[in-house]
Amino acid sequence: MQRFEGKTVIVTGGGGGIGGAACHRFAQEGARVAVLDLKLEAAEAVAGAIRAKGGRARAFRCDITDRASVNAAVAATEADLGPIDVLVNNAGWDVFKPFTKTEPAQWDRLIAINLIGALHMHHAVLPAMVARKTGRIVNISSDAARVGSSGEAVYAACKGGLVAFSKTIAREHARHGITVNVVCPGPTDTALLAGVAEGAPNPEKLLEAFARAIPLGRLGQPDDLAGAICFFASDDASFVTGQVVSVSGGLTMNG
Repeated sequence: MQRFEGKTVIVTGGGGGIGGAACHRFAQEGARVAVLDLKLEAAEAVAGAIRAKGGRARAFRCDITDRASVNAAVAATEADLGPIDVLVNNAGWDVFKPFTKTEPAQWDRLIAINLIGALHMHHAVLPAMVARKTGRIVNISSDAARVGSSGEAVYAACKGGLVAFSKTIAREHARHGITVNVVCPGPTDTALLAGVAEGAPNPEKLLEAFARAIPLGRLGQPDDLAGAICFFASDDASFVTGQVVSVSGGLTMNG
């Protein structure tokens, strides 16, 4: 039996690199997958590719910064695919600038997407998990949260907040059979990283520098993250909660 047979999984930012890879991996292992993304066309592309391979997936437009949009996407998922067993909070956004060069409007957007959005998703999904006394939540943070990252001060602050929030929710809901864990990607070859690099004086050199700094000698690929995400979401991790793991090719080595 596949690990996620009969399970319903929500992945936010499911139309992107890491989110899309996670959606495909969950579907390969038997899950019914709700692909949530602000860009419905991107979500449809992932869901369609899953269905073409015989999997079950639905795409839903969701603005995680808007609680009404979150509520609608969660309700539609439950109606179409069943009660939510796994929530993966993956959606994110970044801007690469020294803190003193940023503006409050950018802080607001960074906080809304990278922190408040995850809070909305937890608040919408947790009550049903509590009632059923089961659930898995995997939050995608960043190694910027663990060690800092020049040019990403507010992003790192949001992701650090997500780590602390995850540990607290893990404590509050352990008695309900719900686990909450965190995956921290290092530099990963996604559209988000490409967008971040565009804000640098020399994007190509920045990406080369990232790759040189990684002991395994390359940028991460979205598929590199999918395994860790699915592990935390599976019964293989039923006795693991409140934990943080870096998937960074050795760039960060935290005990």
